Amino acid sequence: MVRAGEDPIPTGRAPGGTGPAGFRERFLQGEPVETGVRTSILDSWRRCRTLGLSPDQTDLPFREDFEPDGRLVRAAVPVLDRLQATFAGSAMNISVADASGTVLLRRFGEASLARMLPAVQSVPGFVFAEQVAGTNGIGLALAERRPIRVYGAEHFAERSQGSACRALPVRDPLSGRIEGVLCFGYPRSAEDPALDTVIRKAAQAIERRILGQSSARERALLRAYLESGAEVAAGLRHRIGVRELAVEMSPRDRAILMEKAAELIAHAQRARVDVPLPDGQRVTLVSRPMTSASGVEGVAIEAVVPGPSPRRPLAFPQQTHGPLGLPAEPAVATFLPFSEAVPGVAPGQLSLPPPPGHLPGAVHGPAVVGVEDGTAGDSATDEHSDSPSPVRGLVMVGEPHVGSYALAARRRLELLSEAGVRIGTTLDVRSTARELAESAVPQLADFVTVDLPEAVLRGEEAADPRSDLRRTVVHGIHDDCPFHPVGKQVDYGPTMPQSRCLTSGQAVLEPDLKAAAGWFAQDPEHSAQLLSHVHSLIAVPLVARGTVLGVAGFYRAQDSPPFGDDDRSLAQELAARAALSIDNARRYTRERAMVLALQRSLLPHGVPDQDAVEVAHRYLPAESDVGGDWYDVIPLSGTRIGLFVGDVVGHGMLSAATMGRLRTAARSFAELDFPPDEVLTHLDKLVGRLDREVPGAADAGTIGATCLYAIYDPTTQRCTMARAGHPPPALVRPDGTVWFPDLPAGPPLGLGGLPFEAAELDLPENSRLVLYTDGLIEDRHRDVDVVLDQLRATLAQANGTSDETCEAVLDTVAPAHPCDDIALLVARTHALDPRRMATWDLPADPALVSEVRASATRQLADWGLEEAAFAAELVLSELVTNAIRHGAGPIRVRLLHDRTLICEVSDSSNTAPHLRRAASTDEGGRGLFLVAQLTQSWGTRYTQHGKVIWAECGLEGAA
Repeated sequence: MVRAGEDPIPTGRAPGGTGPAGFRERFLQGEPVETGVRTSILDSWRRCRTLGLSPDQTDLPFREDFEPDGRLVRAAVPVLDRLQATFAGSAMNISVADASGTVLLRRFGEASLARMLPAVQSVPGFVFAEQVAGTNGIGLALAERRPIRVYGAEHFAERSQGSACRALPVRDPLSGRIEGVLCFGYPRSAEDPALDTVIRKAAQAIERRILGQSSARERALLRAYLESGAEVAAGLRHRIGVRELAVEMSPRDRAILMEKAAELIAHAQRARVDVPLPDGQRVTLVSRPMTSASGVEGVAIEAVVPGPSPRRPLAFPQQTHGPLGLPAEPAVATFLPFSEAVPGVAPGQLSLPPPPGHLPGAVHGPAVVGVEDGTAGDSATDEHSDSPSPVRGLVMVGEPHVGSYALAARRRLELLSEAGVRIGTTLDVRSTARELAESAVPQLADFVTVDLPEAVLRGEEAADPRSDLRRTVVHGIHDDCPFHPVGKQVDYGPTMPQSRCLTSGQAVLEPDLKAAAGWFAQDPEHSAQLLSHVHSLIAVPLVARGTVLGVAGFYRAQDSPPFGDDDRSLAQELAARAALSIDNARRYTRERAMVLALQRSLLPHGVPDQDAVEVAHRYLPAESDVGGDWYDVIPLSGTRIGLFVGDVVGHGMLSAATMGRLRTAARSFAELDFPPDEVLTHLDKLVGRLDREVPGAADAGTIGATCLYAIYDPTTQRCTMARAGHPPPALVRPDGTVWFPDLPAGPPLGLGGLPFEAAELDLPENSRLVLYTDGLIEDRHRDVDVVLDQLRATLAQANGTSDETCEAVLDTVAPAHPCDDIALLVARTHALDPRRMATWDLPADPALVSEVRASATRQLADWGLEEAAFAAELVLSELVTNAIRHGAGPIRVRLLHDRTLICEVSDSSNTAPHLRRAASTDEGGRGLFLVAQLTQSWGTRYTQHGKVIWAECGLEGAA
């Protein structure tokens, strides 16, 4: 049998021990029954086992001191009489119990059942609380604080195995407090889904009658106020109704007035309070305790305001008596619906009978009362007075506890409003969890803990939210409460409220932790320490979009009142809002981690081995999102080094992917030995093509970039740079002088059709070249010029290594909370020792090839590289011969002794050789093949005056 929104109830005993009786038997024998039993039933069984209850127990506690004619009994008797008539002739057992589980009333569909059933099932006074009776309808409804059903073997006690029951908490509609339980008991064979509707309507009828009793008490208070009207009006000149009193007030002013009135009723004291309103007006509220003829104690709140001008006498509309049927009085009572008088204010002051068409069980709105008294003053005196006459009017009348409910409702609305603004201000999981705790303390709870799985903290989904929970937040009114510290793994047993709420997905309320079954079972020592500080708990699962993210615990201190169901609803609403923000933060954390991982995988993982510069680099992602900043260090031919820094527009995965493509292309263009301005031209075309090819990229604003490319040559100590819309570099001379070279700006990459221009600078040895992206200097809270001055001062004082310079710049110049990525590259220049360079200029004469070989051999001997001489002679012979045959003079030969032996031959021709496979009949075409076999790499680079053909020979075996 399955009903919408509920778990199926297994009916009857299934063969093989798989029905309710089989599961119960396995549980009693200590076997696991995690599946096949409803969560609420299994939790109740566990609590019963923790309490040491026996299923064979037949005796229950009996109370002789229960109240046989209390408010709940008076409200329930007519309803149970009608139910008895409805189920006449059936085996239905109808009972009403109070909030402690003590049965107050019994009714039977068949009168003979009262004689046939044992006293525990037929006589009022027996206690069916779960702590003493085990799993049953009344006890479980009180423990779960919601409608429940128990079927056959789901009962813990043997005596109830053949019966079924439905139970529903009955609440005071005004306070929301559980007053008792309505329970239907019947044979297991009489199970009928229609009973859900019957018991719900019956409980709503009882709640309406409870509310009617409250209304009668307030009517008595109002009657007492009207009867004492002459005394109250003594010495006053006018009395005015609420509608006229607040005719010129804004809704906000009226709300402030009514809230203060509710607060005065809650305090139940004689007082006079001046209430300043935002518009500058001041209204005096007077609270007057009073007692009705029937002994009902309450408070009347009156407002005193300056009277009208003598030239503008008040005109009171004649109004009829309200629907309470009061006797004729000197004053006329005007009843205004609360929602009409003060829009948006929570209910609570004066309850009226339900209007026609009122839904059963719904809490109707209260009323505000205005009183007009035409006999309070002398009209002749009023019209000739020199000063405005004071005006006095009734604002509210009610019992103190009703005012407390209204005030608490207002506070709940304010708390929810504040939480909506306060929770979720960041996209950080831990910060959002702390915002939840800070929003709830002290308005709702004295202490709040938040436990999240380690996976959620990393931005992932937890496979099992009950495992690997980590204490993420502990926050309270003071710090000496012995909760588990932040970072500690917390484990909750199956009977703990936190485990139960994670399993059911609903908040679990434990008003009194000392009476909570299972609270001491797991860690009695720690639980006892906690109970010396706290006494009431609401455990709420953090659920968002169907995913359980963790659990929040709301605790009340010993000197605070215990939590109620309204508090549970508020805690669940707060947790639901916070869970959405936590889930947003978790998803953002996951996506940011993915983008950051992609970003870092596409950036250089190390610095290449080279001697041209000492390089250090840093990459600092933005706090809000990851962008497309990048850098690169590329060894080039002739011991030169290429330095890149760039920034792709936008943030997120597409920017990171675009950055990877752009960096790969930039590296390829650089390794082709293009000069900086040509590299930027090729990159500009690439970005423009990406802008056209990627769907939606232009709309997303991520296709477009800035870039700066510098080539430093340690043999000449000159640096060639070009930039495309990028900030200029900072250059630090060896003496500490810092300047920002005025490089041609160039357009950002992707605009197309505009040229780039390179500039050449001298960089003496031990100069520092500092490249960075705009995230370092551009911030909406700082002026760029001020930041550049700060950067200049930092670089002038940083005399350490490149790494130390990077740290100094990030510590002093970078914003504390960067909103954009920062890429930083610091290169300290070195110069190649002139003694490790050899150069020969010669005319285009083939006869000089042998002389070049001989000179090169002698130079290699001086460097101690005799073992490299054979390969170098062959390479030089081929390159010089090609230059003489196919190039144009003059010809220059240069040997560079660095980490490798570099052979360079330059001429003034732009014709470059290329490697090809020579046929067996070809007389030539094999020279470059030999060069490629004898060297690590070779290539061609173009200059303003021709080209250079170079080859690098390894020195592994050389000295």
